[in-house]
Amino acid sequence: MNPNECTLYSSGHKGTEAEFGTQAERWGVQEVNFSYEGREPVRNRGVVVLSPEEMMRGDISMEIVCMHMGRSYSSVETIRKVMQLLFHMVNKGFQVFGIGWIQPNDTVKGGTGWAIELAKLFNRPLSVFDLQRGRWFTWEDRAWAENEPVIEHGTFVGTGTRNLPEAGRRAIEDLYRRSFDASAKR
Repeated sequence: MNPNECTLYSSGHKGTEAEFGTQAERWGVQEVNFSYEGREPVRNRGVVVLSPEEMMRGDISMEIVCMHMGRSYSSVETIRKVMQLLFHMVNKGFQVFGIGWIQPNDTVKGGTGWAIELAKLFNRPLSVFDLQRGRWFTWEDRAWAENEPVIEHGTFVGTGTRNLPEAGRRAIEDLYRRSFDASAKR
């Protein structure tokens, strides 16, 4: 895969998404960061501000989200906008990468989990670096399987925890290196 022919879709949020963007810039990958009026993403490269009408295309009942994720959210209006951005990211990016914590019910902790669930629903190639176990897992045959993924599609999503530890930062850096460094593929 030629990095110049790839596009990262994200929202430029601090932590994981900012690191995916930093690595995209380093490797020459195009970057699109979805946002909405009044929101200031950490990454300002490739920002696309969605109109209220565009945001609504990603709307879903929070009751459905809570039921699907097996948890509730305290700040409904804020999390609704996050869920709407996640929809646009996963809708545009084919392959999905997340950094977070895989839960016993196979969801991923926090808002990141909705992007992961959308990727499952949209049947996207999906990999998560589980911070608890310190390894990558790919969703295959309705289960998580340990794997060291590479970026194999021209459009991909990078999302995850806003409190990115060093292990997560290294996982993102290694993902880009495995995907785009010809010497790493030998």
